[in-house]
Amino acid sequence: MKIANNTVVSMHYLVKDSEGVDIDSSFDGAPLEFIQGTRFLISGLEDKLVGHEAGDKFSVAVSAEDGYGLRHDTLVQEVPKTLFEGIEEVYVGMQLRAGTDEGEQTVIVVDVTDETVTVDGNHPLAGVNLEFDVEIVAVRQATEEEIAHGHVHGEGGCGSQAEAAEDDCCGDSNCSSTKH
Repeated sequence: MKIANNTVVSMHYLVKDSEGVDIDSSFDGAPLEFIQGTRFLISGLEDKLVGHEAGDKFSVAVSAEDGYGLRHDTLVQEVPKTLFEGIEEVYVGMQLRAGTDEGEQTVIVVDVTDETVTVDGNHPLAGVNLEFDVEIVAVRQATEEEIAHGHVHGEGGCGSQAEAAEDDCCGDSNCSSTKH
């Protein structure tokens, strides 16, 4: 079966930056599973999977624009340290959720002084061109229930003991899994 929308894809990947530095890999663990077409992956990778099938091994170059986007200097802000009262220690690399005009977003602390904290709302891979080595392990048609819930179900279906053992809960009253 070829990868198309509403197919469940099981794949291994290795992602590197444009200088060839490894960023992440699934090859030493379980393959990544998702429903094609749900935009679970960055568009530059997901779009290149269409038409591939189990056993295919290939590389995909993804531009920053089709990956995690370009960096935006406006997402880097210096704010008073007093905004962090109640947090025991604020340190470089710390990730926090911040309220913005567009809703909550993750920010990373990039500098701390006695009076200010500089946070960056860009994704850590924003502005980075990526290279993926991909191996398609399996492809199957997603079930109607998986399509309705927007995620892959484990053996036994949504809310099965196997999924419950993974401590997954998405909050949907008809589903007890967080696999999206």
